[in-house]
Amino acid sequence: MAVSDRLAELGKLREQSRLGGGAKRIEQQHARGKLTARERIDLLLDRGSFQELDPFVTHRATEFGLGEQKPPGDAVVTGYGKVDGRTVFVFSQDFTVFGGSLSEAVAEKICKVMDLAMKNGAPVVGLNDSGGARIQEGVVSLKGYGDIFLRNTLASGVVPQISVIMGPCAGGAVYSPAITDFIFMVRGTGQMYITGPDVIKAVTGEEVTHEQLGGADAHASRSGVAHFAIDSEQACLAQVRRLISFLPSNNMEDPPAVEPGDDPERRDEALLSLVPGDPVKPYEMREVISRIVDDGDFMEVHQGFAPSIIVGFARMNGRPVGVVAQQPSVLAGVLDVDSSDKGARFVRFCDCFNIPLVTLCDVPGFMPGSSQEYGGIIRHGAKLIFAYAEATVPKVSIITRKAYGGAYIVMSSKHLRGDINYAWPNAEIAVMGPEGAVNIIFRDEIAKAADKEATRKRLVEEYKAKFANPYQAAARGFIDEVIDPRDSRPKIIRALEMLENKRDTLPPKKHGNIPL
Repeated sequence: MAVSDRLAELGKLREQSRLGGGAKRIEQQHARGKLTARERIDLLLDRGSFQELDPFVTHRATEFGLGEQKPPGDAVVTGYGKVDGRTVFVFSQDFTVFGGSLSEAVAEKICKVMDLAMKNGAPVVGLNDSGGARIQEGVVSLKGYGDIFLRNTLASGVVPQISVIMGPCAGGAVYSPAITDFIFMVRGTGQMYITGPDVIKAVTGEEVTHEQLGGADAHASRSGVAHFAIDSEQACLAQVRRLISFLPSNNMEDPPAVEPGDDPERRDEALLSLVPGDPVKPYEMREVISRIVDDGDFMEVHQGFAPSIIVGFARMNGRPVGVVAQQPSVLAGVLDVDSSDKGARFVRFCDCFNIPLVTLCDVPGFMPGSSQEYGGIIRHGAKLIFAYAEATVPKVSIITRKAYGGAYIVMSSKHLRGDINYAWPNAEIAVMGPEGAVNIIFRDEIAKAADKEATRKRLVEEYKAKFANPYQAAARGFIDEVIDPRDSRPKIIRALEMLENKRDTLPPKKHGNIPL
């Protein structure tokens, strides 16, 4: 056969692969408000950078009529390209081909790009839109999921892994995204659940819709499975690109720095008045964060879940940092089961990928109550302790107002290998709040007093003057410096610059046993 004929055959195969399930099914995909697998890749990657792999792979099933249908590429598009000029590997499930179901061939294509990502030290982004395992292939398709789960696990902490749920993701398929570092979900079309509404109704009698059960908002606010819930596919993929801009390509690299456009010596007068003097009055910690970080740019992670703690990415003098902070406007910034999990997971991710941690602490303690105790607050709180203690990245913290009891220790204290620990002048660092402490220590004196309320108030003020201030901790070196709030930004930046070449180690071991 002449070369020209071979090229014509190649062009025909490429066109078949590009069309996936065909024009009609592409129209149906668009009618559902969803983009095709290739359209999604085009939005994710830099223009013209995508290099496809395995466009001619076909499935091997011969039964149930599948033998006559062998679209080139099968139900996933795989390859690599660039995001802001840096290499990223991607797989995009194609719902127009057999509902995006996972066959042996599809699994092999996905595994190939994951293996290449680990060999070359580059992130992996999975665009999920699939009906699940291909029933016609039986146990072979289940094997495919196992192969993917194994690679997710081996790649964890080696290269960033991002999952984007843009269609159905059910049954065993949900466990691959669950192992990855971040999950984005598109509202209205992205859904995740182990068992669907029909099975739930048959087994338990409960009636629930697909969206109520496994939609983006359910997982972003209630289960905590999803880190981001976004209204459209276009906006979602733009946010994936934004997230990648903060992350190193692998665990051996530093996070990507950019040319700073914000003065590293900038002081902010508003920080003097943002935090109320009254320790029980709420305020918006996001406002504090935005005034400290470069250009007020903060990418919050898990915003809808466990809102008493805030986590996310920002830059300080052009260098990415992970921010962990209490949110005093929600439950006074208390640590509970969910916020402990949320904080611990984020701290461990940052430590995996050499991202320094900036902690802003205003915490009254751990949430009291039988529901929290029965829910395992001891175990969950211990996760946050473990995460901070194990982390070897630079750790800088500021106590903005109060830090009581065990929660003081947890939040990147010097006792958990915090590197630089600052406090604002109005910070209160104590075993517990002044009111509670006085009621315990001076119980008898208050009981015998003629004017119990006046005595209590006097003792509270005395306790505050003696104990509820940062100078007791500073006198012992637990706080490195009590700083003017207006100097918070330059102080953090200088501390991070000093810690740039920090080297810290852990005892030789296979791995720790975090209290899961």
